[in-house]
Amino acid sequence: MVDTTVLTRPGPSVRLQRYIRLTKPRVVSLIVFCAVIGMFLATPGMVPLSILLAATAGIALVAGAAAAVNCLIERKIDAIMARTRGRPLPRGEVNPLETFLVSGVIGGLGLALLFFYVNPLTMWLTLATFIGYAVIYTVILKPLTPQNIVIGGASGAMPPVLGWAAVTGQMPEQAWLLFLIIFVWTPPHFWSLALYRAKEYADASLPMLPVVHGREYTQRSVFAYTLALAAVTLMPFFIGMSGWFYLAAAILLNALFIAHAWQIWRHYSDRMAQKTFRFSILYLSLLFAALLVDHYLPY
Repeated sequence: MVDTTVLTRPGPSVRLQRYIRLTKPRVVSLIVFCAVIGMFLATPGMVPLSILLAATAGIALVAGAAAAVNCLIERKIDAIMARTRGRPLPRGEVNPLETFLVSGVIGGLGLALLFFYVNPLTMWLTLATFIGYAVIYTVILKPLTPQNIVIGGASGAMPPVLGWAAVTGQMPEQAWLLFLIIFVWTPPHFWSLALYRAKEYADASLPMLPVVHGREYTQRSVFAYTLALAAVTLMPFFIGMSGWFYLAAAILLNALFIAHAWQIWRHYSDRMAQKTFRFSILYLSLLFAALLVDHYLPY
């Protein structure tokens, strides 16, 4: 008789793909992108290749570990929500022990890279960011308050500070301005998603803003935060951190984001909320790319 369990057991490449999915690679890619921009903005020349590679790998590994812990803690919630039920844990493709071990291995490796090949400050900041997201946000804030994404957004806004610290060993006001941009960007980005996923969050008993305060309040909040974001993103120009190229790009991108937020506030539809959520990711990517290009322009 043929042992069918052998035939159906997934191979190493399949299991590796499942472990990678635990780390939320699309989310991590944006985190790493912002950290790398922080590295380049921290120096007038080229980032030393050894620092660039070690810091990028270390931050990526720790971010992936935090994402895996988030999946582990929220596996029962993920099984309820349509957006997340396809993740490896709810599908039974990996088990909690595997997830814990994967997170520990890649997180430990990432911290070691940062400590030995970058600098201790970056390692400690990255560890604090891990705790902020995996523990403070996921365990405490998310099930407790509708302002979870506002407070917890601090951990998600840290990547450019990590990148800056990796290159210089310091955290000047320019690095914290990049932090502030992502911090203010996070609520309209996430609440756009929460608006068209409100029923799923309600079914999962999570107190997201549209669940607790309703859709209209959340729509106004998205618009208000987008206006605040537009003001914050002009600050690099006014403090001399960037030039005219960045200013033009920021004005254009903010006009587009405000137009999306206005549509959410005054002419809401789930389709518009989904479109705004997707645009917000493009917005942040292009905004930071404009900062990078501007940084190397010969003014």
